[in-house]
Amino acid sequence: MSDTTSSSTRTTLRDAPEPDVRHPLDPLTAEEMSRAVSILRTASRLRDSARLSTVELHEPPKDEVLGWPDNGTVERQAFVIVMDRADGTVHEAVVSLDCGTVTGWRALDGVQPRIMSEEFVECEAMLKRHPDYLLALAKRGITDPDLLMVDPWSAGAADGASTRLARVLAWVRSAPGDNGYARPVEGLIALVDLAKMEVVRIEDHGVVALPPKPGNYTSGYLGKVREDLRPIEITQPQGPSFTVHGHEIRWQKWRVRIGFTARKGLVLHTVAYEDDGRLRPILYRASFSEMVVPYGEVEPTHRWKNAFDIGEYGIGAMANSLELGCDCLGEIRYFDAVLSDAVGQPVVLRNAICVHEEDASLLWKHTDWRTSETEVRRGRRLVISFVATVGNYEYGYYWYFQQDGAIECEVKLTASSPPAQSPPARPVRTRP
Repeated sequence: MSDTTSSSTRTTLRDAPEPDVRHPLDPLTAEEMSRAVSILRTASRLRDSARLSTVELHEPPKDEVLGWPDNGTVERQAFVIVMDRADGTVHEAVVSLDCGTVTGWRALDGVQPRIMSEEFVECEAMLKRHPDYLLALAKRGITDPDLLMVDPWSAGAADGASTRLARVLAWVRSAPGDNGYARPVEGLIALVDLAKMEVVRIEDHGVVALPPKPGNYTSGYLGKVREDLRPIEITQPQGPSFTVHGHEIRWQKWRVRIGFTARKGLVLHTVAYEDDGRLRPILYRASFSEMVVPYGEVEPTHRWKNAFDIGEYGIGAMANSLELGCDCLGEIRYFDAVLSDAVGQPVVLRNAICVHEEDASLLWKHTDWRTSETEVRRGRRLVISFVATVGNYEYGYYWYFQQDGAIECEVKLTASSPPAQSPPARPVRTRP
């Protein structure tokens, strides 16, 4: 699902300001993130127990953005979501970077921010020490906690509670460095309060045998890889046809500005198309707003699973650092993303966004059968993308800009880990 906001203002085609002039929609820099957190601390808004799930640009009003720079400067503000683990409170803050003040502080009741990567690590370490959880593992023949992997899944208002609960599932590696997702621990669920990092209860729905063999996907494990494909090279000796001006990309008649957030990942701004010497506004803002993955399995370990990967975990926070020739191929332009960790320290994700051109097959062709003359126009498209890893899955998020004025968005799911072996239709359980 994509989230788009249209634009209705017609603007005159002109050159954008030089890249060193900050556009009102440019993402926060690492220095601006640090300043925003510092302002909150100075204003005594952050205790030691506070965790920050979001530190990003507080986007200014649309009319101010569209009137810039003719109507003067636009105030730079940061938007911060704060969760206090001590009392469970959640606040939204707006910080003026220009004035050095907190201009907004709003308490939110009955909600929880996304689960953060720090909580994944802390939850796994806690369960590996928990005696009741270790006992449940031992009944399954699992005695080496170092081979255990656990992932907390959002539980919503489990048991009618509005605390920060997660249902935690486990997997077991067959050896260090092994693909643990191929060997799930079925029938075992730990309900954990992530704010207190305490086990609420352990659900044991019966022992199910682990897959006896590993299910690795690395080339070293699989052995010989296919050798029946000859190399393919994509070259643009004169460079790509797009140009980059700060965070704005220009290609053919298109102009698009890019941003990045921990929740949504890639965000497109002020998408416009040149039309007879003027810029025709197409979209003011566009992003993927949510993605739901319903498992549809009746077994106790799975029947509650409906993962909202963007809102519950933050698809941008799980984005990959891309590599030329692997994730992207051709003449590539990368953009870094600046995110925040749970205590407000900026983290730079290198090569988070990939921009390149692709051959797009046939754009237009016509053959005059009377004269045997043929006219052909080859198609090309601009691709802006990023890739995120959500546990056992990789998702590629792509925006395509076409020469015929079309815009497409697509989510690609790459293959998850292969099963070690085909399980029976209904596993036989041994009750504890």
